[in-house]
Amino acid sequence: MGVSGPVTRVRELLRSLNGDAGYGWALLGCCALLLALTATGDAGRALLRYDRAPLAAGQLWRLVSAHLVHLDAHHALLNCLGLVLVWALFARDYRPRQWLLITLASMAAIDAGLWLWDSTVRWYVGSSGVLHGFMAAGTLARLRRGETEGWVLAAFLVGKLAWEQGVGPLPLSGSDPVVVDAHLYGVAGGLAAAAFLRRGSEPL
Repeated sequence: MGVSGPVTRVRELLRSLNGDAGYGWALLGCCALLLALTATGDAGRALLRYDRAPLAAGQLWRLVSAHLVHLDAHHALLNCLGLVLVWALFARDYRPRQWLLITLASMAAIDAGLWLWDSTVRWYVGSSGVLHGFMAAGTLARLRRGETEGWVLAAFLVGKLAWEQGVGPLPLSGSDPVVVDAHLYGVAGGLAAAAFLRRGSEPL
């Protein structure tokens, strides 16, 4: 009885975040992974980040792990909050396997963009670029359904990208360095994947 009460409350909270408890636990697992990798400190970050020299030497795991490791706990927590927000807004728009494709496409677009067009970026960490890919995919789903909020989300996303490309990181981005091009590449990858997907018919 002592454990079932808190567990039930967590399940109810996860359902309120746009999904059933099973997929909700996956959300918690993702956040736990981001925080755990951050706890590895400088040594873990050096091993997992996008880094041009090691990548050129064949350390290809960095193309995935770079999007899971962060500068510090504050950076990781902000991206966890972003993941929760994106989940609450868009989780039901695609099936889990479709979200996996969107995730991989966003990662691949960021990696390719940084490698081909941002050679001055020697290293990169963080999930924000992939989160922008999620937002782009979810926004496209709303636009396809003809929902007014889709246009609002699209205007926000385009405006944010335009600001970042023309001015730099948003003032709320804090003191951490931000590779704004990763957001642009993430959006391109998310849109490219979502353009070939139908809306998920299985509710989360």
